[in-house]
Amino acid sequence: MYSVTKQIDFCYGHRLLDYDGICRHPHGHNAVAEIEVRTPTLDGRNMVCDFSDIKRIMKSWIDKELDHKMVLRHDDPLVKLLQQLGEPIYLLDSNPTVERIARLIFDYAGTQGLPVVRVKVWETPTSYAEYSGRSEEVRK
Repeated sequence: MYSVTKQIDFCYGHRLLDYDGICRHPHGHNAVAEIEVRTPTLDGRNMVCDFSDIKRIMKSWIDKELDHKMVLRHDDPLVKLLQQLGEPIYLLDSNPTVERIARLIFDYAGTQGLPVVRVKVWETPTSYAEYSGRSEEVRK
């Protein structure tokens, strides 16, 4: 198998509901997403995938949907207030943990035809969450 990985930096804020730790308070992260794509054979250019293709597809989506947004659970009481203030938010059906964000990025990559096998999101320089699977599962 051949694989390549592209890193994409982004910033986001969040908080966790029904959680007793310090992450129950609104706070932010400077995140790094690592998106790994894999194929058994190389294309006509001798590549798994051009890094610029991964960047074009994934960075534009991350920049539009997640970068400098508050990522919140849809029923968070902050949602209405932030919407009234015109603040950028991204809503999830579940708590916006880094694990959930890794899966969100993985799923989007799969819908775009990238043969993604793993997404790792570094929430801090020493902590990350990872989601792996086969992108074909996403398209079903």
